[in-house]
Amino acid sequence: MSTKNPMAHSVPETGVTRWLRVVDMTVAKRPPVISWAFWDWGSAAFNAVLVTFIFSVYLTDSVGSTLPSGNATPLYSMAVALAGVVVAVVAPVMGRRSDIWGTRRASLRIWTLVTIILMFSLFAVKNTDPAYYWIGVAIMAVANVTFEFAEVQYYAQLSQVSTPHTVGRVSGFGWSMGYFGGIFLLLICYFGFVAGEGDTRGFLNIPTEEGLNIRLVAVFAAVWFLVSALPALFRIPEITPQAVDGHQPRGIVAAYADLFRQIGKLWRSNRNAVFFLIASAVFRDGLAGVFTFGAILAVTVYELSAGDVLLFGVAANVVSALGALLGGFLDDRIGPKPIIIVSLLIMVVDVVILYFVDGPQNFWIFGLILCAFVGPAQSASRSFLTRLSPDRQEGQLFGLYATTGRAVSWMAPTLFGLFVAITGEDRAGIWGIGLLLLLGAGLLMAVKPPAREDNRR
Repeated sequence: MSTKNPMAHSVPETGVTRWLRVVDMTVAKRPPVISWAFWDWGSAAFNAVLVTFIFSVYLTDSVGSTLPSGNATPLYSMAVALAGVVVAVVAPVMGRRSDIWGTRRASLRIWTLVTIILMFSLFAVKNTDPAYYWIGVAIMAVANVTFEFAEVQYYAQLSQVSTPHTVGRVSGFGWSMGYFGGIFLLLICYFGFVAGEGDTRGFLNIPTEEGLNIRLVAVFAAVWFLVSALPALFRIPEITPQAVDGHQPRGIVAAYADLFRQIGKLWRSNRNAVFFLIASAVFRDGLAGVFTFGAILAVTVYELSAGDVLLFGVAANVVSALGALLGGFLDDRIGPKPIIIVSLLIMVVDVVILYFVDGPQNFWIFGLILCAFVGPAQSASRSFLTRLSPDRQEGQLFGLYATTGRAVSWMAPTLFGLFVAITGEDRAGIWGIGLLLLLGAGLLMAVKPPAREDNRR
């Protein structure tokens, strides 16, 4: 549907009316963008608090210590890998079906609320019996799946709250909201629930018996996510159903057949974009692995306390956000490909160094260097795809960007767990992350950089 004013050419537009029109469009666009980005702000409750810096550490260290085998970390990583396989099989077609049936917002609501319910249920995971470990692993694995399902719909909404001229800025704004939401929430969790010594922790003086303070962190995170996600769940309009070749495919088989047809069309019309989607899926899973397993290694290998891990998480989010801002500044001058490749190669070197060093101080130094290059790689990756996207196909490309990333989300936990299982030490898991980053950089070498003179929008 055209949004142009039919009288636009009949009445001359003065400088004042042009300014008022721009202001009106800006105000009209801002509320849905902010509403959309607040889902990212709230998602830090799952990504930063549960998966990365607090609950996963509690699960593998405190609850996992009740296991007679002592294999809490590799078992947890394998459960996350299994969840990634489920996402790989189901998520790509799920996003496509919601586009066809016009249920994108409805799907986002369902999977977000299911994830929040699972977060609440983590309150039951005590550190007194091995059975609680398996309950916690099962909940976290299922929650990883439901969160990924929700995120597919959230990524797809990017085309609804942006234009071809603003998609990079809007996407970057959402990404920064996720980082800053993580910083703010981790500080609250640290000072409110974790800081201090003895039988009670934080300024709330919550008892540590049976892991109560960490279990309440999970409850607080669930409430945070729920409140933050509400604007996106109700403010962003639902999309209209769309016909596919004159009809809407029904059933799972038809949905997969339609998905493969769409991928085939993309392969014939924009093969370089397909190569980038493959390369970015690999290195983005490596980047995710840095945060997923970094906190676990901090405790089990580099001897950081639970409180120090939270402080490190705050610092990691800060340097990642600053790195993304600097990377975006350089991106406009030298292009996204050099930023991604240089970032990945520096991270690989840093991984090698981390393997051979010990102690909290070295982890703080080289861990923060690692995190500083995560932000630029993530930011430039989105910029790269934006520049590769033909006009009015950004939504399709970003949808595939999300689903291809989820399709390989099993790689990092699998390689991490494999190296740990082979060597018998948690430290070796970092080689799996480094190998994935190196592979992603190698695949990206074969992708042609976007023609910058053709992408000035």
